[in-house]
Amino acid sequence: MTSPVLTAIYQRRSIREFTDEEVSPELLREMIRAGSWAPSGLNNQPWRFVIVRTEAIREQLAEQTHYGHIVRAARALIAVYLDTTAMYDSLKDHQAAGACIQNMLLAAEALGLGAVWLGQILKNKKEVNRILMLEDHFDLMAVLAIGHPQHRNQQSKRRDLPELLLKEL
Repeated sequence: MTSPVLTAIYQRRSIREFTDEEVSPELLREMIRAGSWAPSGLNNQPWRFVIVRTEAIREQLAEQTHYGHIVRAARALIAVYLDTTAMYDSLKDHQAAGACIQNMLLAAEALGLGAVWLGQILKNKKEVNRILMLEDHFDLMAVLAIGHPQHRNQQSKRRDLPELLLKEL
């Protein structure tokens, strides 16, 4: 069974090494558009985004994570937030944010870009908000580091389904 969606799912890898080629604003907006089509409870769409292409701001953000070398190598970042004033159920909205981020990673794959979901930076989310000049009601969910892949030789293995499947009733 093949389809473009399944191909993107199975081929997507976390890309951490990028070329120096810039990422166009149109491609970044297309990734955000894909994210915005994720499901959310009551269709509240609580996600918000900040595109960061400026080198000085990327450098400040790089200092907020152990993975600063990835942030520095990326030609663009997208910070993904939940707007807590738009939320109606914390668990459902956080799950929706994960779906949104996954859509964006799949879009990056489909667009020929590379991306990686950075979560360790969340421990400094207040400082990230300060750098990006955002109010406290925006809750950082992830920063995506994005660029044109330097290579695509990342390997990954998944557990076999019998190891994951608890029951079939």
